[in-house]
Amino acid sequence: MALQCGIVGLPNVGKSTLFNCLSNAKAQAANFPFCTIEPNLGVITVPDERLNKLAAIDNPKRIIPTTIEIVDIAGLVKGASKGEGLGNKFLANIRETDAIIHVLRCFEDGNITHVDGSIDPVRDKEVIDIELQLKDLETVESRLSKVEKIAKVGNDKKAQKQVEILNLYKEALLQGKSARTVEVDAALKKELFSDLNLLTDKPVMYVCNVDEASVKTGNKFTEAVKEAVKDENAEVLIIGAAIESDIAELESYDERQMFLTDLGLEEAGVSRLIKSAYNLLNLKTYFTTGPDETRAWTFRDGMKAPQCAGIIHTDFEKGFIRAEVIKYDDYITLGSEAACRDAGKISIEGKDYLPQDGDIMHFRFNV
Repeated sequence: MALQCGIVGLPNVGKSTLFNCLSNAKAQAANFPFCTIEPNLGVITVPDERLNKLAAIDNPKRIIPTTIEIVDIAGLVKGASKGEGLGNKFLANIRETDAIIHVLRCFEDGNITHVDGSIDPVRDKEVIDIELQLKDLETVESRLSKVEKIAKVGNDKKAQKQVEILNLYKEALLQGKSARTVEVDAALKKELFSDLNLLTDKPVMYVCNVDEASVKTGNKFTEAVKEAVKDENAEVLIIGAAIESDIAELESYDERQMFLTDLGLEEAGVSRLIKSAYNLLNLKTYFTTGPDETRAWTFRDGMKAPQCAGIIHTDFEKGFIRAEVIKYDDYITLGSEAACRDAGKISIEGKDYLPQDGDIMHFRFNV
């Protein structure tokens, strides 16, 4: 579905190190490849043990995981909203993404210079927030000036509703809050503002880059970040980018697991980050499986069965007749499609069915 998470942050906070760790898929498992499309764009597979368990049952010729795109966006400086540094490119790149991974430096190291001379992740967060908010305020005020005229002249109900919500955005932004703090029904927002694309309305995850001593428990910096974002409905993830880099250098799966065990960790931070990014984009997975191929397919939560079928091929959506659905747990327990059919565990679903994460689906269509 070509959905993107953009990695942002001030210079020297570790975002490029983190991106490079993501680029080395063997940090997760040999079956999870990474492909570089451009120097700053990577297609990364989403670790999902369910795919391997389905493949163990069906012994397919191919195993194809689902993917997301991660973009390493150039470091921002103060004044980006006015075009300072690479400001215009930075903001344009963020606008093209679907969600933001905001990397914050939460470690001290005299050998790595901080652009502001001291370590303060909350201040760093606010630098980027302010630049994005200023750009959004410019966007909102520009749209307001156009829509207010329409609302007054033609008594246009849609325009009036747009004005009401735009003013809510404007008020929040003037108070130094992000657009995502304004509660607007998602369907209404899509209907009224399909092209507004506010930077601070994108879902965000804060990644606290820490030293080895803090990778399991966090530190005073990570606690400060959690306190600062507690009202944002945002996830905070603690990762040691330098440690992830070391893990990525290890050749075997057993070596990597031993390294993690020594650190008291169950899973590599990069793997947690990929899964969290997938959730951040409000994505779920359904599967198709058989002797030829076991494959994971990405869909947005809330999509109906015909739309999910269209992800495989547009003809599947156009000629959709029905979906045959097996729940993942039933497939694993009973061990085959035939056994599920005999046990009455295959449901027949129509056009209004909302697929669930983990569904195993077979689509019937006619074009």
